[in-house]
Amino acid sequence: MKAIVNANIVMRDYIIPNGVVLFDTEKIIEVGKAKEVVIPSGIEIIDAGNKFVGPGLIDIHTHAADNKWIFEEPEYTSKYMLKHGITGVLPALYYNLNKAQYLKAIEDIISAYKMGMFDNFVGFYMEGPYLNPKFGCDREKNTWKDAIDKADYTEIIEKVKNYVKVWCISPEREGIEGFVKDVKKAIPDITFTVAHSEATPEQVEKFIPEGLKIGTHHTNATGTIVKYSECRGVCVDEAVNYNDDIYAELICDKVGMHVDPYMLRLVRKIKGDNKIILISDQFVSDGPIPKGYEECDDIHFDWSGEIAGSGLTLDIACRNMMFHTGCSVCDCFKFASYNPAKAIGLQRCGYITKNNKSNLIIVDQFFNVEKVIFNGEIV
Repeated sequence: MKAIVNANIVMRDYIIPNGVVLFDTEKIIEVGKAKEVVIPSGIEIIDAGNKFVGPGLIDIHTHAADNKWIFEEPEYTSKYMLKHGITGVLPALYYNLNKAQYLKAIEDIISAYKMGMFDNFVGFYMEGPYLNPKFGCDREKNTWKDAIDKADYTEIIEKVKNYVKVWCISPEREGIEGFVKDVKKAIPDITFTVAHSEATPEQVEKFIPEGLKIGTHHTNATGTIVKYSECRGVCVDEAVNYNDDIYAELICDKVGMHVDPYMLRLVRKIKGDNKIILISDQFVSDGPIPKGYEECDDIHFDWSGEIAGSGLTLDIACRNMMFHTGCSVCDCFKFASYNPAKAIGLQRCGYITKNNKSNLIIVDQFFNVEKVIFNGEIV
């Protein structure tokens, strides 16, 4: 058993000053004010130094870490993310993989997890294969542009079905209904997202009863429908903003390139703090930073100068969100832990309470990670 003392404990909607958290390798045993919690003698004491203690972060959407693909280096990327406070991660497999590559990536990640080399793996985020080919980076490698064929995707569903949590779709793709039906049959509790899409709100809403409840990297890789000259149309972004049941994923980089700071504040005002999920969406790309954008050190570019995902980890995304919107440390733990856990149905994580998993991080007032505790052990 261990105890964290001298802590500002971040709860779901408030903070306990001068708090104590008792925990072992299985769970949180007790949490409360110092005067209310009896600390057993002889246990290890961790002094938080009056900093903030919150739940481990959960990144439901990232392809990479430290500019390395997760599916190629699962052990390295797992440890790298853990050091940044990410105690739960959903590796995203993208539509630039062909069928054989999808199957191998799935197999390699599951194998690493079973061998104890990827302990913070909590499931897959399938960003494809059936997305609108007009959107997203690396789209010249998309081999899934042709008609949706059951023979092409059945083996992928079978391979991933016991581990996948989220599956992205473009509702406007012809034949997508059959694909959704087959995924849903194999994985009844699957969460669908609208991604890389120029669907109408009606096309998006059609899939809400099937489990569509996330807008993938909201306001990025989404189309705009223009009905008449000089008249603004409505599309995916408006559908995500309008529907209370849909969470909005946000990539929050330092300069506000993925999502303009004004848009971040607007989305927060519309969706409310309970429907925002911060993601890193890190991608592997080594293109140079375009001239005039030298500050963009947490964004990746391809060699044409186009954005190619981020170079973020989720702790940095939280810090950027604080600067761009004025949100609090408490809010960031909601955006990067509680909301993602709730959206995809993860149990015993996402917030601090008795009997939840003992995955905790200590951060300062600007969300710099000071210490990470995973399964009750200091990382």
